Amino acid sequence: MHDILCVYYSRSGNTRQVMEDVARELNAELLEITDGVDRSGWKGWLRSGLDAMRKNCPKALPAETERKLENYELVILGTPVWAGRCSSIMRSFLKENGAKLNRVGYVITRGGEDRVEEVYEQMDAYVPNGHQVAGSLQVDSVGHAFWQEEFLRQVREYLSSIEE
Repeated sequence: MHDILCVYYSRSGNTRQVMEDVARELNAELLEITDGVDRSGWKGWLRSGLDAMRKNCPKALPAETERKLENYELVILGTPVWAGRCSSIMRSFLKENGAKLNRVGYVITRGGEDRVEEVYEQMDAYVPNGHQVAGSLQVDSVGHAFWQEEFLRQVREYLSSIEE
């Protein structure tokens, strides 16, 4: 078993489902973060998009992990894409904790066809070593299962490489 933590924020449930699948496949600890703000419905969608465009960072509510963040072999961060950016809640988490994350992977969920890989670079700005693995998933698309499995393959390959 690897010491993997999967941290995610999910407004609509899509990112939650993906991260639950990833955590189960990797036998990882799973942690949902939130800011406690009601972001449901169209008003929540609009609020979320505005927060992302303005680069607002609402404080995430406290969340506990089994060990210190810096003691995990890999921390996988899952976030939806809002207006071409990671969610404001994930950005807040990264601002507060990014310096403690030595090895990270990203799973971004998106609604459109564009892979929005620039979100990886936005998130890398908060972590010392950038990301080691990443996946951009469009939930309910024809290729979703393939790209999720490809992400899991990359994670396993990466973990094998650091064990050697």
